[in-house]
Amino acid sequence: MPFEEFYRQNFKTVYGFLIKLCKNSDLAEELTAETFLKAFEHYKSYNKKYKPSTWLCAIAKNEYLKYLRKQKKIDGFDNAEIADISNLEEKLSDKDTALRIHKYLHILDEPYREVFILKVFAELSYKEIAEIFSKKETWVRVTYYRAKVKLLERLGDDNE
Repeated sequence: MPFEEFYRQNFKTVYGFLIKLCKNSDLAEELTAETFLKAFEHYKSYNKKYKPSTWLCAIAKNEYLKYLRKQKKIDGFDNAEIADISNLEEKLSDKDTALRIHKYLHILDEPYREVFILKVFAELSYKEIAEIFSKKETWVRVTYYRAKVKLLERLGDDNE
């Protein structure tokens, strides 16, 4: 698929994701442009067996966190979310580690995989994820925590 078509098909998803993340339309537009610039630079190496939205939202989130670091503004995130995002983003910023994380995500059992993706890449709240699964927020928190533990164990096993 030509990149122009890829862009047209995914623009609204990325822009919507960034609007929800940063709550600023001008910033979301700027970060969407940066996201697609990064995606264009790496489009030939994009593994088409993965959903484009997952890949693009991961890039968008990295761009947003890079913006926050430059601005030294972390308002809007509580300390636990900052730690979770920073830890994940540090791992995702390294291409090899990011690839390993994505590979592990694809072999991670359900519902761990979907809960992790919805929380980390789609930036949904525990409440929103609970509504999707028709479960309680506690179930979502436990499932997300277990997914993180499983992924970190896999990453740790690779380093031994």
